[in-house]
Amino acid sequence: MSDTGAVVFDTDGVLLATAVRHAAAWKTTFDDCLTQWQPPTGDGPPRPFDAVHDYRDLVDGRSRLDGVRAFLSSRHIDLPSGTPQDQPGCTTVHAVAARKERIFSEALMTHGVDVFEDVRPTLRRLRAMNVRSAAVSASRHARLLLEATGLDALLDAVVDGQDAAALALPGKPDPALFLAAAARLETAPARAAVVEDALVGVEAGRGGRFRLVVGLNRDGGPSADQALLAHGADLVLPGLAGLPAALDDGRHP
Repeated sequence: MSDTGAVVFDTDGVLLATAVRHAAAWKTTFDDCLTQWQPPTGDGPPRPFDAVHDYRDLVDGRSRLDGVRAFLSSRHIDLPSGTPQDQPGCTTVHAVAARKERIFSEALMTHGVDVFEDVRPTLRRLRAMNVRSAAVSASRHARLLLEATGLDALLDAVVDGQDAAALALPGKPDPALFLAAAARLETAPARAAVVEDALVGVEAGRGGRFRLVVGLNRDGGPSADQALLAHGADLVLPGLAGLPAALDDGRHP
């Protein structure tokens, strides 16, 4: 029997194949605003958003507001914060976040969302092992998407962006989302694992002192493996099929 009593999964890119749509929505959001943003050096418009590297390094796993702030900081751009009532646009941090939300929501309505093929078998295997499972996400869409795909029936708890706002939980790399999920599973972090594909997510798992932090690299490539390990993953898997065996592996603390 595994010494790990629970697993807390990130949602986007781990359970649901939404990462590509998130990256595309961020690129459209930022690139359409670039001509309106001039860096203080006067060197012309900042470089476009890179849907691979900028997505991984700046916005993946973060709340929309934190993602906007990280991108603006990387391009040395200052925008006023604005308010949650700001309409989608390019003039404030809240407006840019609202713009991304609108673009992503439209993409979901048009294309829907897919579940990775290894998710359901893995969740069922964990349930057979008496290992409880939770999903976390900074996205306010997560709970609805998990319900729409039927994954909620295989999970014991969900903590999403709606919960984070209601509980005033800070975003990743703070471990608050993961700790809230572990509490709902009634499992101490020292007996729980975190599975994440985002760098800030593995940092959060490490900061929360979880027993095992698993980096997930579905796209392959040694550079992503190395980045996940450098940010705090105990091991990196190419998919979820190997997770049950990793939980049983006594070599991991």
